[in-house]
Amino acid sequence: MLKDSSAALANPDYRRSPVPRYLQIAGVIRRRIEDGVWGPNEKISTLQELEAEFRVARVTVRQAVEVLQSEGLVRRIQGKGTFVSGSVEEKRWLKLDLKWRSLAGTIGANVPRFLPVPSNPPAPAIRAEDGVAAPHYRYLESVQSRRGQPYSFARVHFDARLFDLAPTRFEREPTIAVIATLEEAGDLKVKKARQSFIVGTVEPRVANLLAIGIGFPTVEAHLVVVDENDVVVYVADIIYRGDCVQLDIDLLR
Repeated sequence: MLKDSSAALANPDYRRSPVPRYLQIAGVIRRRIEDGVWGPNEKISTLQELEAEFRVARVTVRQAVEVLQSEGLVRRIQGKGTFVSGSVEEKRWLKLDLKWRSLAGTIGANVPRFLPVPSNPPAPAIRAEDGVAAPHYRYLESVQSRRGQPYSFARVHFDARLFDLAPTRFEREPTIAVIATLEEAGDLKVKKARQSFIVGTVEPRVANLLAIGIGFPTVEAHLVVVDENDVVVYVADIIYRGDCVQLDIDLLR
């Protein structure tokens, strides 16, 4: 049965989104499961109740439930209904602490899969207030995964002069983690490190890399690291799946 009647939609207008209705409904049900409205092994609303709540045809509700079933969030038992899976993984497991050390450690714990880069890579996005551009940058693209599931795509430019300090590590580890350890070793002095975010939607190539649909919500981070001479030594644009990210901000810092 519908556990929270206050969640019922009043005259939902599906035209406000280009996303098909069944995916919009699947998104609402998915969020309720993640928020604990229905716990593990608990029966969710019936197809009839969902049909009445969302005011769509039965086939649309059935499609929405099939999407969640394919994701492993629910299971259907003939004659009994649809139940939440026995264990629901915490999807928003990636906590982005907005501190330089914590961020470098979080990203540094990943093992990236580096992608072939174009022969003419794009120039780094450096604003006048960021600092001075380095003479030359190396460019990398990579995908990060967890338990076989890709969750982020990164485009990175870093000062080519840093590469000679740790060439092997730069070829196999996340660039920001290598830069952080270079700072710890005294080979680099970081003067500024800034990060900004926008909420966006994914384009076709990145959607394929992250195994998500076109238009899926994303969190896009822009990172800039500047050395003691005001040279921008690192610029990254990282696209995270919107369903796995939490932003952790210390308001008393």
